[in-house]
Amino acid sequence: MSNPVDLTTAAWRKSSLSGGNGDCVEVADLGDVVAVRDSKNPGGPKLVLTRDAWSAFVTRLKNDA
Repeated sequence: MSNPVDLTTAAWRKSSLSGGNGDCVEVADLGDVVAVRDSKNPGGPKLVLTRDAWSAFVTRLKNDA
């Protein structure tokens, strides 16, 4: 993406299937994009994906599980 995405008001959430071991990612739905971060390091780097890229990623995870 050429323009930075403002994540200051992002509502982060973890999957209800996340285990208790702390190895989780959190996602924030921002309309046109989805942001992903490490739940153990919320101030660290974030990955921002287009909705299409996020959908393809999740579909691939489900198919490979």
